[in-house]
Amino acid sequence: MAHTYADVWDLDVIFPGGSESSEFRNHLDELKKMNVTFSAKIKKFETPKKIEDANVVADLIEDAKNVMMNLRQAGAFVSCLEAQNMKDRKANVLRSEITTVSASFTTAFNAFQQKLAASAEDVWNALLEHNVLSELHFVLQEWRKKAKSRLSEQEEALIESLSIDGYHGWGQMYDTIVGSMNIPFELEGEKKNLSVGQANNLSSHSNPEVRKGIFKTLEGAWEEKEELFAKTLNHLGGFRLNVYEKRGWDHVLKEPLEYNRMQQETLDAMWNAITKHKQTFVKYLDRKAKLLGKEKLDWYDLDAPLTSSSTTMSFNDGAQFILKHFAKFGPKMASFSKKAFENAWIEAEDRPGKRPGGFCTTFPLSEQSRIFMTYSGSMSNVATLAHELGHAFHSYTLRPMHPLNRNYAMNVAETASTFAEMVVADAAVKEATTEQEKLSLLEEKLQRSVALFMNIHSRFLFETRFYEERKNGIVPASRLNEIMSDAQREAYAGALNEVHPRFWASKLHFYITGVPFYNFPYTFGYLFSMSIYAKALEEGTGYEEKYMALLRDTAIMPVEELAMKHLGEDITKEVFWEKGIKLSMEDVEEFLQLTN
Repeated sequence: MAHTYADVWDLDVIFPGGSESSEFRNHLDELKKMNVTFSAKIKKFETPKKIEDANVVADLIEDAKNVMMNLRQAGAFVSCLEAQNMKDRKANVLRSEITTVSASFTTAFNAFQQKLAASAEDVWNALLEHNVLSELHFVLQEWRKKAKSRLSEQEEALIESLSIDGYHGWGQMYDTIVGSMNIPFELEGEKKNLSVGQANNLSSHSNPEVRKGIFKTLEGAWEEKEELFAKTLNHLGGFRLNVYEKRGWDHVLKEPLEYNRMQQETLDAMWNAITKHKQTFVKYLDRKAKLLGKEKLDWYDLDAPLTSSSTTMSFNDGAQFILKHFAKFGPKMASFSKKAFENAWIEAEDRPGKRPGGFCTTFPLSEQSRIFMTYSGSMSNVATLAHELGHAFHSYTLRPMHPLNRNYAMNVAETASTFAEMVVADAAVKEATTEQEKLSLLEEKLQRSVALFMNIHSRFLFETRFYEERKNGIVPASRLNEIMSDAQREAYAGALNEVHPRFWASKLHFYITGVPFYNFPYTFGYLFSMSIYAKALEEGTGYEEKYMALLRDTAIMPVEELAMKHLGEDITKEVFWEKGIKLSMEDVEEFLQLTN
């Protein structure tokens, strides 16, 4: 008898009572006190002059770690509240409280980093060798380097305090506008009011009229509010550019590259390798257009199913499928994921009022994660669920590490999740019983490759060009639509007929303040995990330990070093990226044969 898993998460084990939780209120109040104490200590702290100061530094790092973990615990809880019910007004109030504490902590923490970084070379080296600090060697060096490229302590503190309303406020504004949107749509003769998330789910509907209809309706909804979105995006971009200018940074990619611990060479090699091989994917898109009875694909056909036999799975069957295939890769990933299902870590119920999209968040004090998504039974939902479980497994793998050695960046974050997704997607194709089913699953995989090689590329092109134009002043909505359309035509190598000019308004990633350029890390993670996956297939179940060792290193070295250490590969060269792209190209060949 198979286990029945809940599709609604349990947040009460963390803080009972939702946004009215008195335990959470106490947690927040305690957090504020800890933060005040930490800030006061930092005010008194002076740049270390002698090796004996190492113990003081170690104590402050311990304090910072505690504030961080409590702050993350609080932030994760509120993210879950906001996502499960967009009308939870109290959760929004709690969010702004956390943003304020977070900004205040960041100010103190930056000051700490600045003062520490000012240590003389000999004192600094002695600090790094000190037994309490040696395990933080990489992170401390990173702080020192970062502090040197920033403004003075006072100026950085000013930026941080102004960013609450002048920067993060705009990101929250975006969420508010999207949360308030209702998409009226008639589906199978029934008039419905859909949330943006529910409307997005119809983009893969089997009826072309529904797909086109929802695309036009959504595009109209984005158009109606495009002035609001354009203002929001311009102010976010303007704030960022101003800060960069004050710090003397002349390159908008400086921050995202540093944040992702990667070199420009690596990024260039990746996009160049992809661009060289786009024609293969154009063949797939052209064939798909033909199968749908069209000359060329329109944007709203990209996710169209090709067969009526698209497999659906209940949440429970999806869970069993994931667990079965994780177990073939390794026992630890499987038993960890089983625990996530058994302990109701997953919010998957398909109901109105939820936020669109999916995410995984971690509660460091509880040593648990929570996964958010809307599960409607498609194989692509199963893949999303596996993807988010991959994130959770990454956090679990890092538990033995010092909390400051767990801050991995987006590009490697997307590696573990994509790897988990691949294990499941590949298995699904191999297990297909009919040719129709195989075709539909293979097409799911190809849709993903196209999304990462072309859609993400269009976002990257859009964002780089938007920032260049934003340097000269406000970029109006009409121009944003042009930049987006051009970027899509270029990124899809001319394979599309009608594009999605207001995609910039519809995509949350452009409005996230915590992560600049939230695009290329996805493609990086996809191709990087393909190389790991190829290795895993070669080595069989014994590879899990090596894989976990790689994950544990994700926050303590640049990605170039990580790849060299664990894969023996130089990722600044196009050759590395081509290996992963070729695996996707094999899927195209198989697809073309199946549809001949």
